[in-house]
Amino acid sequence: MFIRPIAVTDLDTLYQIAVESGPGFTSLMPDRDALARKIEHSIASFEREVTQPGDEHYLFVLEDETTGEIMGTTGIEAAAGRTRPLHHFRRSTVTHHSRDLGLRRNVETLTRCNHYTGCTEICSLYLRPEFRRANAGKLLSRVRFLFMALHPERFSDTVIAEMRGVSDDAGQSPFWSWLKTHFVDMDFASATRLVGSGYTHFIDELMPSHPLYTCLMSAEARAVISQVHERTRPALRLLEAEGFQHKGLVDLFDAGPTVECPLASIRSVRESQSWQVEVDAVPATEFQKRSRKRIAMPLLITNTETAGFRATVLTGADTRPGSNSLCLSPALADQMGLEPGQSCRALPLASSQRDVAPNTHHLRPEIVHAH
Repeated sequence: MFIRPIAVTDLDTLYQIAVESGPGFTSLMPDRDALARKIEHSIASFEREVTQPGDEHYLFVLEDETTGEIMGTTGIEAAAGRTRPLHHFRRSTVTHHSRDLGLRRNVETLTRCNHYTGCTEICSLYLRPEFRRANAGKLLSRVRFLFMALHPERFSDTVIAEMRGVSDDAGQSPFWSWLKTHFVDMDFASATRLVGSGYTHFIDELMPSHPLYTCLMSAEARAVISQVHERTRPALRLLEAEGFQHKGLVDLFDAGPTVECPLASIRSVRESQSWQVEVDAVPATEFQKRSRKRIAMPLLITNTETAGFRATVLTGADTRPGSNSLCLSPALADQMGLEPGQSCRALPLASSQRDVAPNTHHLRPEIVHAH
């Protein structure tokens, strides 16, 4: 399996993924015209010369090299919230105090804000259930960080991820149910569909702009604030291991948490390294075999391209002790678009059966609720 930028020929599969992902995954709505535009935007973003982040959106696909099937997607929004507002609720505490009466009460509030405008957002991660396998989830998640490490001028100093909040099997959110009752007479699927299509005016027109006192909410709504969907927990654990933290901002619709981390502090950015490529003779000579050392841990490796970007997981890689050379087979070097002497980037991956678990990251890419 390998990662590459999305292509026009992937439209049918991308539409299928949009259907599979279900309600609330507004980064990939089942609208062929909108998805075609998203693909065109991504292709243009990869091909564009960039010195600072703008409206670029990078969408990658994970392909099975044997069958050619698309296993999943993952993406990066270079500067979220610049072309369309990125709304959140800020979770904070207000203190009411009467000195004369000696009374004090701390009350939690939610206040609508646009805190993350211009930050880079990781998004659109979806691994199709039939393709769950070791390291697939890690490859989809971490490849974005290696792409950022290779091209930091394309991205913001702060990276965020919006995690899917709690909803039931029918896609209904307890948090939105309370908001619907008191503010916006619209069902959850309709609201997220509007956001996914790019229409957000109703947020300013109908959503509360003054602080909401959470003590006035239903118990069901309060209980899910800053909580993630059950299927999103593995994704959140992966991001927390990378250094992402929740700092009190939640989604307007399902109250799922947004997590953030400075780009330079992301673990995969810090721990990935540049290697020089060596390509094996066919077959490898006895001297080559004796002078190499096997790297037991799987490696996530990438080339250094943009439009021609490729990434995969390599098991049983060889290196020469005392050098920074990574030895690749001719077939793998060809698949990765790498020539002898060129640079690649590699990140060690701990082998774990937990890599099979996450089938969706449920990350939001563009506005508010793109799970």
